[in-house]
Amino acid sequence: MLKMKNKCEKCGQALAQTDLAYICSYECTFCESCTTEIKNTCPNCNGDLVKRPTRTRGVVDVATSHVRKKIFGA
Repeated sequence: MLKMKNKCEKCGQALAQTDLAYICSYECTFCESCTTEIKNTCPNCNGDLVKRPTRTRGVVDVATSHVRKKIFGA
């Protein structure tokens, strides 16, 4: 599961799960303005920064739905 970090690693801006943020393959996380400033390249690994997917449901909700599907098949 993707770790949804809650702040930009460059400027420290708070990032909610639904906020626009960018990540590399190691899940380094940056806000939109810092990503633009560093030209979409992670300063830690030199990997590409891509738009982080948004999470609209909580982890517990997703886990519960998976358990229901396994038990009830629907």
